Amino acid sequence: MDDRERLYTATELAAELGVTARALRFYETKGLVAPRRHGNRRIYDYRDHARLRLVLRGKRLGFSLAEIRRYLELYDADPTQARQVEHLGAAVARRIQDLEAQRRVLDETLADLRAIQAQVEAVVRGRPGNGSGAP
Repeated sequence: MDDRERLYTATELAAELGVTARALRFYETKGLVAPRRHGNRRIYDYRDHARLRLVLRGKRLGFSLAEIRRYLELYDADPTQARQVEHLGAAVARRIQDLEAQRRVLDETLADLRAIQAQVEAVVRGRPGNGSGAP
């Protein structure tokens, strides 16, 4: 059977993607996937599988669900994917800028903490009775 024809239960798809069935239901309530129903069971197809992989990748890269939803909507609306690619390029550029700004703040914070740590260690080394041989 071709992978495009394969159907998944929530349990199977969750295990394959490394998420919980509850996460799948959450993404369904957010309109990111629309599995078929067979009684009370959700049945996911190739499209759902692909969309969930994109959702999980987007989350791992730090995109919001709203940004991911817009990307998926463009994918559905534009068969040429030109708008999707433009949107993705702009979103990626913004995310890189955000991460670089966070890295600058993180580097500054680490430098401050290292300076404090060095001061603390200097005080501890200078205390009597710490085994340093200081009077």
